[in-house]
Amino acid sequence: MYRDTYAGSTESYFTKVERKMRRGRARMRALVRAVPRGRFLDVGCNGGFMVEAARERGLEAWGIDVDTHSIAYARKHYAGCRFEAATVESFIASREAEGAAKFDLLYCSEVIEHIPAVDDFVAALARALVPGGYLYVTTPDIGHWRRPRDLTRWDGFSPPAHCLYFRPAALRHLLARHGFAIEREHLAFKPGIKMLCRKSG
Repeated sequence: MYRDTYAGSTESYFTKVERKMRRGRARMRALVRAVPRGRFLDVGCNGGFMVEAARERGLEAWGIDVDTHSIAYARKHYAGCRFEAATVESFIASREAEGAAKFDLLYCSEVIEHIPAVDDFVAALARALVPGGYLYVTTPDIGHWRRPRDLTRWDGFSPPAHCLYFRPAALRHLLARHGFAIEREHLAFKPGIKMLCRKSG
């Protein structure tokens, strides 16, 4: 479903790059307080904007996405970073087979709602991290007080691309099941969940 999601719409989708980079840099300024150095992986990296922001902060920066068009864009524009077209499950399995080092910080923004096999997905995120590593995750909040009563008027309601919908308590429960403790939960004016989690161990 997601192969070449943005093909044919490159100009419209990969516009406002500077605004996306400003947002990425602002988020990285906050995240490097928890992880000032080490390996960074953006799961669902799109055009690579957050990966480049991590590289600018001195992290070894990686990005993965299942959309090959996005990966091609990222490789062309951010040559100092590493990108692969892969799912997190296949990417982590290949790194484990190679005995490659794990990551200190994972970034997973507006991805988890797309994943039907969500337990396998979060298990792979946990496997990707070093003990004590951090995960920053965002997703639409179906229980948010500002979510329209009519779901069809909510931009977070997007079936079949969005196949799961979370409230904060449900996401906390899912993450805890895979060894994540919530370090910080950001209040969101828009109907979204933003959590910084730490892997136990």
